[in-house]
Amino acid sequence: MGLTRVEPVNHESTSAIIADRLRLAIMDGDLAPGDQLGEADLAGRFEVSRGTLREAMQRLVEEGLLRSERYRGLFVCELSPDDVQDVYVTRNAIEQAAARLILRRGDRAAVADQLDAICEQLRAAIEADDQPAVGRADAAFHEALVTASGSSRLSRMARTLLIETRMCIRELSRTYASPADRVTEHTAIAAALRDGTEALVLGLIDAHMADAVQRLAPDRDLHSPFTDLVD
Repeated sequence: MGLTRVEPVNHESTSAIIADRLRLAIMDGDLAPGDQLGEADLAGRFEVSRGTLREAMQRLVEEGLLRSERYRGLFVCELSPDDVQDVYVTRNAIEQAAARLILRRGDRAAVADQLDAICEQLRAAIEADDQPAVGRADAAFHEALVTASGSSRLSRMARTLLIETRMCIRELSRTYASPADRVTEHTAIAAALRDGTEALVLGLIDAHMADAVQRLAPDRDLHSPFTDLVD
């Protein structure tokens, strides 16, 4: 084929592995928004050179997860109200499109069963007060919904929002007076999918996203036409 520059790649680079671990630490809250990353400390903990660590952290800077401040160092990025609104507007569009595809060509009962099982994981994590597990279960519900659509493009779009979504979900945990309400919102979406009423499914997804924006960025809104469907 004449592609003389293309060679097999058998091993993930050390910097890529470190970048993955830092992403996971941000998702799980071990590294919180605003936290400063100490280069010497992290290089020692990972047992790598500072050069390798810098390469890994630069990847996260390019992804918008870390920010560099001159003379101060690197910090975990904080989501502004505009960022929160943008994340949920985008997720709303993706998940409503996924729901339409499930209703029109998928096995909605099987999808509802899968989502109900994740809701039980969410309930158990809340009862155990295991916040990382709460975040993983909440994100898993929405990932499963998009994956069940069968659209690889919707899934790719959703994955690009994964870390920011997890950051938002972690902050949401602090806003529920009754954590059980969180389970109720998700089980309602699963039940509506099982029932197959499109307007209700879309309305519940929209209301779920709008509620999150209101909790995290009270001076913003989702600007969506479906909210009134669930009033």
